[in-house]
Amino acid sequence: MKKQSSRGFTLIEMLLVVALIAILAGIVILAINPSKQLGDTRNAQRRSDINTILNATYQYAIDNSGTMPSTIASSTCATATNEICATGASSCTGLIDLSVLTAGQKYIVSMPTDPSGATTTNGTGYRIARSGNGRITVCAPAAEDGATITATR
Repeated sequence: MKKQSSRGFTLIEMLLVVALIAILAGIVILAINPSKQLGDTRNAQRRSDINTILNATYQYAIDNSGTMPSTIASSTCATATNEICATGASSCTGLIDLSVLTAGQKYIVSMPTDPSGATTTNGTGYRIARSGNGRITVCAPAAEDGATITATR
C-alpha cells in the first residue's frame, strides 16, 4: 500500500507565521508612534485656529477705523486671565469676550476651541493679549510635544 502524502501546513508552521506577523505589527506600531501623530494633528489645528482668530480680529479693526475690540487686555499671552470666551457661553466673567467678532457671523462663525478640550468653563482654551505698542498675540497654551504655538501681528 502506498502512503498518501498530505499537503498543507502543520500547526507549528501556522503558529510561527502568526507570531512573526504579530511581532512585525508591533514594531510598525511603535515606529509610527500614534500618540505623537495625534499630538501633531492637534497642534496643526491649534495653529489654524489662532490664525483664524487673529485674522478675524484684524478684519474687525479694518472695518472699525483701526480700533481693536476693547475687551482685549494689555498684557502678555501667558496670563491665564486672557482666555477667550467661547461662542454661546453662559458667562464670560474672567474671560476675554470677543462676541463682536461672532455677532452676525460677520468676521467668524464661532470661536474655535482647543482640540484636546483643554479649556476652562465657558472658555476656548486660546488666549489673546495686546502688547504695549498695540500688537495682538493669540496663543495656544495647551500645545503638545513641547511646541509653542503663538501668532502676533
